Amino acid sequence: MVNRFVLNGISYHGKGAIQEIPGIIKSKGFQKAFIASDPDLVKFNVTKKITDLLDAEGMAYEVYSDIKPNPTIENVKAGVAAYKASGADYMITVGGGSSMDTGKAIGIIINNPEFEDVRSLEGVAPTKNPTVFTIAVPTTAGTAAEATINYVITDVEKKRKFVCVDTNDIPNIAVVDPDMMSTMPKGLTAATGMDALTHAIEGYTTKAAWALADCLNLEAIRLIARSLRGAVGNDPECREGMALGQYVTGMAFSNVGLGIAHSMAHTLGAVYDTPHGVACAMMLPIVMEYNAECSGDKYKNIAEAMGVDTAGMDESAYRKAAVDAVRKLSDDVGIPSRLEALKEEDLDFLAESAYADACCPGNPKDTCVEDLKELFRKLM
Repeated sequence: MVNRFVLNGISYHGKGAIQEIPGIIKSKGFQKAFIASDPDLVKFNVTKKITDLLDAEGMAYEVYSDIKPNPTIENVKAGVAAYKASGADYMITVGGGSSMDTGKAIGIIINNPEFEDVRSLEGVAPTKNPTVFTIAVPTTAGTAAEATINYVITDVEKKRKFVCVDTNDIPNIAVVDPDMMSTMPKGLTAATGMDALTHAIEGYTTKAAWALADCLNLEAIRLIARSLRGAVGNDPECREGMALGQYVTGMAFSNVGLGIAHSMAHTLGAVYDTPHGVACAMMLPIVMEYNAECSGDKYKNIAEAMGVDTAGMDESAYRKAAVDAVRKLSDDVGIPSRLEALKEEDLDFLAESAYADACCPGNPKDTCVEDLKELFRKLM
C-alpha cells in the first residue's frame, strides 16, 4: 500500500517567530498583502502584531475581516471580491481555523476561478493550481489549519458544513509563534486545545492510520495532555507546548483523516453554531466509547500518553482509562458535557448530515444513521 504525506514547504516555530515574516516577503519580492483575519482579532489588536511588522518595513497590505466563527459561503465570496479589488499578490492569514479556512477558499478560487461556486469545492475538488502564496499565522492552538490540506465552510442555506480536501490549499509557510496565542481567553484556549486532542486521537485511530502518522499523533497526545491545563492558565511554557502539539497532529491528521467525532461536531456547528472545539470535546469521549472495540491496543497507548499508568490493566480497563482520561481533561478545562440546544426533533437531520460528512468514512468502526442518532442523544 502506498501512503502519501503532504506538508508545508517551510514552517517557523517558537517565541518571536513572526519576526521572520518581513524577511520572507522581501525574499519573494511580493508587493501587497491580503490579510485575512477575524474581526475580534482586529478589534483586540492581535492582527496588529503582524501589520506593525509590515508598517515598520513600509510594506503594503489590506485587511479583510468579514469572517464569522464558522465561516460561510458568503464570507468566501466577499473575500474573493475583496482580494480581486485589493491588488494584492499574496496572502497572510492571521487567526484560528475560521480565518485560515476562509483564506484557503479565497486563495483556491483566485487561482482556480472555475470553482467560484464555493460549493463546488466540497470533497476532493480537482483544482489544477496551488492557492495564492500564503503565510499562515495561527492565533489558536487547535485547528492546525496552517498545516493541513483541509478546510471547512458553512452552507447557511442548507444548515450544513462541508469539508474540502485539496493538496493545493496548504499554506506555503506556517509561522507558529506562541506569543500570538497569549491573549486567547481561557474558554477559547480550552476549546481549541480539545479540538487538537480530537485531531490527534481520531487521526491515531482512523482507518487510514499508519506508522508515520501514528508517531506524530501519539506525540501530539502527550504534548496536549501535559500542556492544555497550564495553557488555560496562560503558562508560557504550556502555551508553547500546545502550539507545537496542535501543529504536530495537524501534519498527521491532514494525511490520514478523522472520524465521526468531527463529522458530528461539524453538524452541531452548522445547526446550533456550537463552537467547533466545544462540539469536538463533547463528542470525543462518547465516540471513543463507541469505537473502543475496533481500537486494538491503541487505547492503551492513548491512556499512557494521557499520563495513565496501565500496568496490570486488561483490555477493558485500559480502554476505559483512556476514555476517562480524556473526559477528565475536558472537565478540568471547563468544557460542558451536555448541549442544551439539542432537540429530539433535530436528531434525524443531525444524524443524516453527520453520516454524509467527509470525515465519517474514516471512522474505525463502520457506522449508520441510527447509531449516530444514539450518540447525539447522549449529549441531551
